[in-house]
Amino acid sequence: MSAPQALPSAGRPLSAGAIALMLMLCLTWGFNQIAVKLVLPDVPPMLQAMIRSMGALPVLFLVGTLRGVKFFERDGTWKPGVVAGLMFGIEFVLIYQGIRFTSASRAVVFLYTAPFFVALGSYQILGERLTGTQWLGLGVSFAGVALAIGVPQPNVDSYVLLGDLMIVGGAGLWAATTLVAKSTRLGLAAPEKALGYQVAISVPILGLAAWLFGETITHTPSPLSLGLMAFQAVWVVGTTFTLWFALVKAYSASKLSAFTFITPLFGVVGSYFIMHDSLSLTFGAAAVLVIAGLFLVNRPSAAVQELPLPVPQARKGAPEPEAALDS
Repeated sequence: MSAPQALPSAGRPLSAGAIALMLMLCLTWGFNQIAVKLVLPDVPPMLQAMIRSMGALPVLFLVGTLRGVKFFERDGTWKPGVVAGLMFGIEFVLIYQGIRFTSASRAVVFLYTAPFFVALGSYQILGERLTGTQWLGLGVSFAGVALAIGVPQPNVDSYVLLGDLMIVGGAGLWAATTLVAKSTRLGLAAPEKALGYQVAISVPILGLAAWLFGETITHTPSPLSLGLMAFQAVWVVGTTFTLWFALVKAYSASKLSAFTFITPLFGVVGSYFIMHDSLSLTFGAAAVLVIAGLFLVNRPSAAVQELPLPVPQARKGAPEPEAALDS
């Protein structure tokens, strides 16, 4: 087998369809934290996350089967898949518990500090060299996080700060999962299979967490809560995460990552109108710093070469993601 080569799509410009799809994904992810918060009165956080994973599994299996994915084929991905799954499960324990204590607007900003950790981890694990501009971006992001945590708002107490730190911990695990996928054979797996490991292993972890926290559903959830649960399981986990993996395989990851900076903006604005979260000028400045810093970290630079990624073997009968995304 020849040495891995760079994906031919690394320098490929984003099509109009890909740009529209990314905007839709960012809007969905920005609203997801709000959806979790709205369901909490009816379904506790760990049970909510477990049900979400359980509901997403059939969607992943159905879509993958239609695309010819061999879920149970031995391809050397099970070890990194298990590791990614363990981190995925613990990540959502932290995120869903953190949302109990902090506001949805704060949660969405802190959650999208994950690229900050990816940049640091990439330097240590993948050997990627950061430019001066990227190091500046790390500093700006860190300043934004520090400013947001220390914002003197009347509703920010020790519980809110605990929630903030739990969300940051979840962001760190999200970044670690990304690094596992980039540095192991898991990156060669089909999107449905790579995500399937994480979703399947998260079910018992989240179930155990629900038992340890003594969570129960004491009444029949409202139609709104049931609808939002279906939205999280079928659309957010089962569909948008899979679309994201397909986009990353079809286009440059650095170009796509720039669009994720829009997600916190959607989340903060949505929280203001839907959850009636209070927004101060100081917190707005903190959010701008985080987003600006992440942009500098992920900004494409001629001096920085993307690491060559292995090209997955084509699966018989499975459509190429480029064909689906350009249609």
